[in-house]
Amino acid sequence: MPQFDTVIRHGTLATASDVFAADLGVIGGRIAAIGTGLGPGAREIDATGKLVLPGGVDGHCHLDQPTSDGSQSADDFETGTRSAACGGTTTVIPFACQFKGQSLRDAVTDYHRRADGKAVIDYAFHLIVSDPTDQLLGQDLPALIHDGYTSFKIYMTYDDMKLNDRQVLELLSVARRDGAMAMIHAENADFIGWLTDKLLAAGHTAPRYHADSRPMLVEREATHRAIAMAELADVPILIVHVSGREAIEQIHWAQGRGMRIYAETCPQYMVLTEHDLHGHGMEGAKCICSPPPRDKANQAAVWDALAGGTFHIVSSDHAPFRYQDPKGKMLHGANTPFNWIPNGVPGIETRLPILFSEGVKKGRISLQRFVELSSTNPAKMYGLHPRKGSLAIGADADIVIYDPDRKVTITNAMLHHNVDYTPYEGLEVTGWPETVLSRGEVVVEGGTCVAQPGRGAFLRCDTPDLARPKVAAV
Repeated sequence: MPQFDTVIRHGTLATASDVFAADLGVIGGRIAAIGTGLGPGAREIDATGKLVLPGGVDGHCHLDQPTSDGSQSADDFETGTRSAACGGTTTVIPFACQFKGQSLRDAVTDYHRRADGKAVIDYAFHLIVSDPTDQLLGQDLPALIHDGYTSFKIYMTYDDMKLNDRQVLELLSVARRDGAMAMIHAENADFIGWLTDKLLAAGHTAPRYHADSRPMLVEREATHRAIAMAELADVPILIVHVSGREAIEQIHWAQGRGMRIYAETCPQYMVLTEHDLHGHGMEGAKCICSPPPRDKANQAAVWDALAGGTFHIVSSDHAPFRYQDPKGKMLHGANTPFNWIPNGVPGIETRLPILFSEGVKKGRISLQRFVELSSTNPAKMYGLHPRKGSLAIGADADIVIYDPDRKVTITNAMLHHNVDYTPYEGLEVTGWPETVLSRGEVVVEGGTCVAQPGRGAFLRCDTPDLARPKVAAV
């Protein structure tokens, strides 16, 4: 008689701290045993020659997120989570976005409606706050934090979303009092606006000029200011999608002073450069994101910060706008100026393979660091650990059986998102997910998603310990 629902045998298990050979047994959707000579399972999976990893946690992605400019996300919760699962991610945390004049609770209700019955893997929600009224600061946001929405994003750019410094400080005060993780998109909106007007006046409208409108100093100044506001409010913050050496230097400086300043980066800053915005015609629009990719030398700075501990998590920032689509990158036509092209690149399925191939296989980071950046730390950052992000007794059996030696040339045709391009077309990677389990159920087998839409569960997040202010020295 089987002792386990599933046993994964003969694999090499990797966590954020260890790499070891063992078998793993699953009962009732949770990890029940790790050891050798485990009893039989109703299902046996042979992982000989493969890595057994905790499922990836993508702590920053955009799925079916409403917009104010008429653009439309290509991926809903079904296509987006299917693509995530095929890339080895078993938990996603997209954004419930509040627009000015809208209540935050209504934004959350709408986002639940969009997700209901569609996700194939588990998911939580971040909040986006764009209208911090007295009602939101005093009642709505604290109540939602208590209900399990324990992280929120603040924009320092984009006209429809940006907040001024006083508003940011008010929100950071709520985060400190109620234990939430504040995420900050740090770019100086006025600098960008001034540069954009100068470029357009000179007739520089092509996608390549997006990078010129957002040089590194734009990110550096806003990062420095965000750090100063966090210091004043005495609260940890996470600077998201950090792209550049100059912002990294600001974060490293703050960390050296003992501040709890966390940082996230994304694959686009590891393998793309500003040259990718220079394609023929509108081709460069495919790589428009904010902040933009930098140069080759900057890639080295990003990898150094990943290896050295300045960065805490790697997310996809999956923002899926189709290229040949009047509600995507062509929102304002085939010759639209760069400043009207929807920002964002797809990458929810390629996050783990790129980080593994470019990082572990090329010797830039260890296997343990890979697990830490892509799974364990995001789960900790957002109050989901140890249920998610870990191979541990009692944790959810979110498991990836990973072929570390499989060579794959990425093409859009092989991916499972609903986008008509990938910015990583033609990139060769080594290592790819083979089998993926979510709460003990095989959801991807042989590269094919076999899960039914709606099996993914909404996750209530705890207040993360990483959001706790430092205890003052006595």
